[in-house]
Amino acid sequence: MAPRKSTGKTAKKKFDDDDDYRKKRERNNEAVKKSRVKSKQKTLETMDRVNKLKNENQVLEDRVKTLTKELSFLKELFLLHATQKGDQLKPSDIARVLSDDPIDASSVPTTSNESVVKTETKY
Repeated sequence: MAPRKSTGKTAKKKFDDDDDYRKKRERNNEAVKKSRVKSKQKTLETMDRVNKLKNENQVLEDRVKTLTKELSFLKELFLLHATQKGDQLKPSDIARVLSDDPIDASSVPTTSNESVVKTETKY
């Protein structure tokens, strides 16, 4: 059989298919661009948050160091005071206060008629 010549309908259909394909590609390219911009924006926001959290963490670590130094100083001060007034406190009480375990203020023994005064240090 001899090859057929294409009629006008086939050529028109191919043109329509090419036009539809081109429109789909353009829409897809726009969607990809939009997706990449959105992804880049999200990455930048995440990096910004990471940097802020790192800075906050450094501030908190510095505060822990400061408070640890203050605690050591206060323990030494307490120990000095307790040894000067040794007859009023038992060694077990001193050891408990100097330990690093948090304790309830109500469980700390008071000397004679003194009351426990809670002080708060602000920085």
